[in-house]
Amino acid sequence: MQTYVLLTKLSTETAQKMKDRLQLGRNWLDQVKAKCPEVKFIAHYALLGKYDFMDIYEAPNEETAAKVSMISLANGAFQSESLLAIPYKRFVELTQEI
Repeated sequence: MQTYVLLTKLSTETAQKMKDRLQLGRNWLDQVKAKCPEVKFIAHYALLGKYDFMDIYEAPNEETAAKVSMISLANGAFQSESLLAIPYKRFVELTQEI
């Protein structure tokens, strides 16, 4: 399994539904679990900055990660990116191979 970071920026319409945020988030998570059962969520954060949310999760491949991003877009995200995350220790090992 690979680790991914999902960065999500909500659309203006979705962001204005703050009182519905808990239910909207649950609906999104239910859809991800139904359509990508192999995904394992590690952490979920609300952000103060360019993005509204950050999720760290594990997925077997980039196609599954793409589905997670697309589910976010289908549920009111204006922008959604899944980035591959390499553990720092492995990154340092890779630098030694250069």
